[in-house]
Amino acid sequence: MSLERIAGLLADRSRAAFCMALLDGRAWTAGELARHAGISPSTASEHLSLLVAGGLLAEERQGRHRYVRLADPATAALIEDLAAYSSSHSSSHPSSRSSPGPAPSSLRESGRMSAEARARTCYDHLAGHLGVAVTDAILSRGLVADDAGLVVTEAGRVWLAELDIDLLALRGSRPMVRSCLDWTERRTHLAGALGAALCKLAFDRRWVERIGSGRALKVTPEGGRAFQELLEIDVSRSRVQSSG
Repeated sequence: MSLERIAGLLADRSRAAFCMALLDGRAWTAGELARHAGISPSTASEHLSLLVAGGLLAEERQGRHRYVRLADPATAALIEDLAAYSSSHSSSHPSSRSSPGPAPSSLRESGRMSAEARARTCYDHLAGHLGVAVTDAILSRGLVADDAGLVVTEAGRVWLAELDIDLLALRGSRPMVRSCLDWTERRTHLAGALGAALCKLAFDRRWVERIGSGRALKVTPEGGRAFQELLEIDVSRSRVQSSG
């Protein structure tokens, strides 16, 4: 797809809002996205058709419901990178504002964005302050090395095996581990197959749970203990929201 085509698809605020919402990695109905963006269902349907035709979204139908999700991890990375650029550019030039990273329009919106900045999902991996803290801890312990690209070290393989994460099972068409620019922290967090596996582990072991139905997360008491024991991340002293 050409850069011109991508720019045209994301230039509309409603379409950009759809893509940002879908960074939670789940499938949404057209009606849910319409309510999220504050537009009519018919208008939402038109926008979704353009995004599907443009290859940014994939759709499936179950009965009378139309579900859409981001097309693939590469699309999610593109949206997150654009949001990071938008956030950085907007802070340097307050008069210019791009669609992917909109400023809060209400107190409720401001609260949601603040919660997402603390901890959230970015498609299928951890992001926000929590995601960056986990990444920093993993790198500082030599579990992943940045040697002309991120690679899992031997110490990392042992550590992951102790967490029942099988690296061989993660091998596939997507990168094992890569960095993703965090649009709120403006630093990188772990993505790729490993980032997804760590996020899944956090959910499966109930270390994190969603706040409502959005992307924002909070760390459970079990999660607080786990992050402290495994990576020496003190959630109680960080900007990460805890449910304990």
